Amino acid sequence: MRELHFKDCFWNRDFTGTGGYDSIIQHLNDGKKTCKEIEDFMKASTLKRSLDVFKLQTEHVSLSHLQLAQTMRNEAKKLEDFRERQKEARKKVEQQMDALHKQRATQFKKTMESKKTYEQKCRDKEEAEQNMNRNASTSNAKQQEKLFARTKQTKMNAEVADRLYMQNVTALGRIREDWQKEHVKACEVFEKQEVERINTLRNMVWTHLNLLSQQCVTSDELYEEVRKSLEHCDIQEDIEHFVNLRRTGDKPPAPILYDNFYVSQRVPVAPSVTQMAPSITRRPLPNPTNTGGDLINSTALDPDRAYSVIQY
Repeated sequence: MRELHFKDCFWNRDFTGTGGYDSIIQHLNDGKKTCKEIEDFMKASTLKRSLDVFKLQTEHVSLSHLQLAQTMRNEAKKLEDFRERQKEARKKVEQQMDALHKQRATQFKKTMESKKTYEQKCRDKEEAEQNMNRNASTSNAKQQEKLFARTKQTKMNAEVADRLYMQNVTALGRIREDWQKEHVKACEVFEKQEVERINTLRNMVWTHLNLLSQQCVTSDELYEEVRKSLEHCDIQEDIEHFVNLRRTGDKPPAPILYDNFYVSQRVPVAPSVTQMAPSITRRPLPNPTNTGGDLINSTALDPDRAYSVIQY
């Protein structure tokens, strides 16, 4: 069967007509098509069937993307819950460590102050003792008693300052031990949290990539259905469908010939012998004479005549 082409099917008998050309342009220009024309063409079009498959599979892809989005939202919610749990656990440790830090700083300050006081009391005691020893031989009994009392008092003050300083150092030592223990525990907790965070993030990214990869596979499987449908799209069949639907003619209009005005006004030339009917020459009838002969009806044909001659 001969294939149909636009050049063979969209002519007009009328030389000035553009119906065939207009049909093609209207078909190519979707904006000028009527819904009925589009529907009529697409019903039997192989491309229409492929486009229907494309539309269907695109809808399936969009649904799979919605499912993927919901899954990823669920994964994001898990990550948020994980972060909140770590935050609460870290908050408890931080509060405890903050309290120890404040306690350690307070006790350290108190210890340093008691040390400063202790050192000063010790210097006062030594100064009083030296003063008493220097004046032991030159001062009277009353002055010596006074120096002795002064030395005794500074010694007591130094002892009190010493005990307070030692108590503060001991207390600071206990706080330091508690702080060190809690610091070790905090470090272990934070390290564990960091391990969990790295592992969780790693697994979630892995899962995220798996979801995206699966989405690619799913999308490609759906797109493959469209490709299979496109393989059955017959371009020539669709062309012939449109041609049969909107064809206008298979022959171009006859050419417009030159018509000379003066030639058309002349007397028509007599047709040639081969074209004209045989001419008839009429002669005058002979005078009737009686020759005594019988009347003969002769059918002999004169070469220049096409009728019978009656002879007597």
